[in-house]
Amino acid sequence: MSWDVVLDIAAAVCFVFAGLLSLAAGVGVLRFGDLLSRMHAGTKPQVLGVLLGLAGYGLRMRSGPVLWTVLLVALFQLLTAPVAAHMVGRAGYRTGKVSSDRLVVDELTSDLNRAQQDTRRTD
Repeated sequence: MSWDVVLDIAAAVCFVFAGLLSLAAGVGVLRFGDLLSRMHAGTKPQVLGVLLGLAGYGLRMRSGPVLWTVLLVALFQLLTAPVAAHMVGRAGYRTGKVSSDRLVVDELTSDLNRAQQDTRRTD
């Protein structure tokens, strides 16, 4: 068995797992009830699915420019997806879409209360 066959099999495995993780993310977004659960389902497996898909593509193509492009796309995916999910979560919390009774730890409420008290003191 040559290295080309081994790399093609590894790429196929990456593509299969990427598809399964992306499917799980889509099902989670449709089935989960609240915003934070949907956000978690949409970001965690989807990012890993994209990274596995990129790894499969890089293994399949095996050329320098493609690998650099795949690395850049993976880097931007890792930088932007968590920040976007964080901002969606904060916006949902501030607009009342998140029920606080389902939260285990609620640090944002104490931070917001402290900020309001500081604002009142300076006025």
